[in-house]
Amino acid sequence: MMKRREFITLLGGAAAAWPLAARAQQAAMPVIGFLSVASPDTYAPMATAFRQGLGEAGYVEGQNVAIEYRFAENQINRLPALAADLVRQRVTVIATHATGAFVAKAATATIPIVFVIAEDPVRLGLVASLARPGGNVTGVNLVSAELVAKRLELLLELVPARRVAVLVNPANAMRAESTVKDLQAAAGTIGRQIQVLNASTSREINAAFKTFLRERPDALFVGSDVLFSSRRTQLIVLAARHAIPATYDGRQFPEIGGLMSYGASLPDAFRQMGSYTGRILKGATPADLPVVQASKLELVINAETARMLGLAVPDKLLVAADEVIE
Repeated sequence: MMKRREFITLLGGAAAAWPLAARAQQAAMPVIGFLSVASPDTYAPMATAFRQGLGEAGYVEGQNVAIEYRFAENQINRLPALAADLVRQRVTVIATHATGAFVAKAATATIPIVFVIAEDPVRLGLVASLARPGGNVTGVNLVSAELVAKRLELLLELVPARRVAVLVNPANAMRAESTVKDLQAAAGTIGRQIQVLNASTSREINAAFKTFLRERPDALFVGSDVLFSSRRTQLIVLAARHAIPATYDGRQFPEIGGLMSYGASLPDAFRQMGSYTGRILKGATPADLPVVQASKLELVINAETARMLGLAVPDKLLVAADEVIE
């Protein structure tokens, strides 16, 4: 029979081992690094959609997966340090968007990276091909040259424009260059002229609108960029004040008074990214997961803004729109 003292010693040893076992179990939980160039407030809906996609793959934050969030607060120069921190922590996967994809790839060649990005990832060197990315990077592509051309086409159906200005952020050089190139190609085929306006700060957005007013193109094409999304109220107010018909890349603009938007649903793209991240957690490798095109495209028109600009929305656009805001 076990003596009382031996039993207490054994019990004490087991109790001491319990925290160690709990820590080991916690350490075994995969950790996702969520790297964003934006602010937590701006990207709260996208983070929620990302977790939804993870859930579809069987992963719930705090239960069987942990997420380390890193936000650059719209300061691109902070991204390298944030990415390096995630690499030092040896996260299982890095989920990121926009410029974060390039920064993460520069920081690690071994940790899997899943992105949401507007540019062509092949043309920009992120992956070897869409079908077989080849390295440690894959994800969701938001914008293609065809989508840029379609957005211009939809704008011209509403606004009889000969000259269109495009607003891009030169601090995000890769996206700015690809947007201008794709838009110039699309405009050239239909005999339209493109004027480039640059803005990388709130003050420069104001300056770009002054240039627009001085040279007076017929319409404005606002490029896809986190800066413009975070400054959307400023853009909408300036466009309304100066009666500028403008097209944007997401529904968040016409929802607060922008004229129209056409583009991928960002929340749905982040849901796709979450689903892909879940597949990697289950053992898939980025090299074998094809880059996918965003699955949900939306045309949203603010009919009240159109009326204020003296524009009649054609029936063709009304029928095609996913939502018409009255």
